[in-house]
Amino acid sequence: MTTDATPPPGPRRAPAGAAVLREDVTEAIRAAVFEELAAVGFSRMSIEAVARRAGVGKTAVYRRWRSKLHLVLDLVSAFAVQGLPAPDTGSLHGDLRALLEVMAHVLRHPVASQVIPDLLVEAARNPEIAQTVRDVLLRSETEIAGEVVRAAAARGELPADTDPERALDLVIGPLYWRLVVVRGDLPDGYLDDLARAAAAGLAAARP
Repeated sequence: MTTDATPPPGPRRAPAGAAVLREDVTEAIRAAVFEELAAVGFSRMSIEAVARRAGVGKTAVYRRWRSKLHLVLDLVSAFAVQGLPAPDTGSLHGDLRALLEVMAHVLRHPVASQVIPDLLVEAARNPEIAQTVRDVLLRSETEIAGEVVRAAAARGELPADTDPERALDLVIGPLYWRLVVVRGDLPDGYLDDLARAAAAGLAAARP
């Protein structure tokens, strides 16, 4: 039986003692996490159950992630905007509209819409989880919001002291409420209207 530490064929050898993490095993585990979350939710999910669904030993899971929280956060962060460049449309409205489009896609994905609320419940009980959630889910979005705000300030569309975190709250907050809390649809023109309202609100605000 092939193990998770089996090196790939060819002349190159892995360093002594190093485990080679097979990609097919990693993908099987990720698929099992999706299924387990859909079946029982985050709070009842266990590494053992994920391993059984994936057809691997639980040590194969722990080689990749040190806890179920980090396993789920890894999946959720794959649907976040990490690594994406900030929008650069030449206008504040255009940048906000592009950012809303990306976030709407993220929040409508089944993984994000189901898992993020569970994670926030867990975060309310555990400061360590809360910090991890902020680091994984909010840091990249705040950085992008900061770039959008700085570009708009340079064009004279926003005050120079506009707070990027408040901007993110104003822009993404209504979208999160509608898609994740209310679980409503987005009517035609909703993102355009929200982008215009957010741009007007930011321009009028004085921190």
